[in-house]
Amino acid sequence: MVTPFAADGGLDLPAFGRLLDYQLEGGTQGVVVAGSTGEAHMLEPEEFDRLLTFAVRHVNGRVPVIAGTGEAGTAKTVEATRRAQALGADAALVVVPYYVRPTQEGMRRHFLEVADHGGLPLLLYNVSIRTACDMLPETVARLRDHPAIIGIKEARGDAERIRALAELAGENFVYLSGDDATATDAMLAGANGTVSVVANLVPKAFRALCDAAVSGDREAAARCLAALEPLLKALNCAPNPIAVKAGLPELGLGLALPRLPLVELNEGPERVRLRQALSSLASLATAA
Repeated sequence: MVTPFAADGGLDLPAFGRLLDYQLEGGTQGVVVAGSTGEAHMLEPEEFDRLLTFAVRHVNGRVPVIAGTGEAGTAKTVEATRRAQALGADAALVVVPYYVRPTQEGMRRHFLEVADHGGLPLLLYNVSIRTACDMLPETVARLRDHPAIIGIKEARGDAERIRALAELAGENFVYLSGDDATATDAMLAGANGTVSVVANLVPKAFRALCDAAVSGDREAAARCLAALEPLLKALNCAPNPIAVKAGLPELGLGLALPRLPLVELNEGPERVRLRQALSSLASLATAA
């Protein structure tokens, strides 16, 4: 989920409520609050609390609410996870510690500490392009049997990584893609679903893609992906979540404003392509 901001820079909770309703109506099966796309590191602690509390109350048990609680340090991550538990989150999405570049053993011990003391079920989150370190499948395999570790969001989309993570998925450990561009390949290979950026704008279309891919219907998945491809390409024009937030006003879901050091997408060819892609998907949905 993106975090909508008002013109004065504060949280726009009415827009967030509209976005939550849009997700639920579109068939989204769970929401992540204050993750990477939600500009978690731009939120003050009290804003995190307000945002998560609002989401828990608004969703009211209809789908799981997952809180992004990962920090660069283990003690801070445990603290944030405990706070999310107190506020009613169903689970925590915990990113690999960023910037500090821990070893594989350091990552393993970090996640065990959070799993043991954070109070919530954990989804591991590996996104090496942002964290400057990569948690290997071998490390994930050593963590997956912990009763509080319920799965992983893996943002590396190369075929070897997809295959390795699919082999680790099981009854008590889910593999979720964290990369929209390769999510279809991951789900066809055995991933249980995806934590998506583009679904902020087109949840119904992305749910159709997920249903087709998870069920192994390659032809239907290919058709869904082809329809989404222009929007996926349009969202690649700027670092996430700049482009996806530019789509919010087109749908009446809020302003396009991120927080510094991120800046709003300028009017120009990129924004035109985004509008065209959204319009095309809306036309397809109407025709269907």
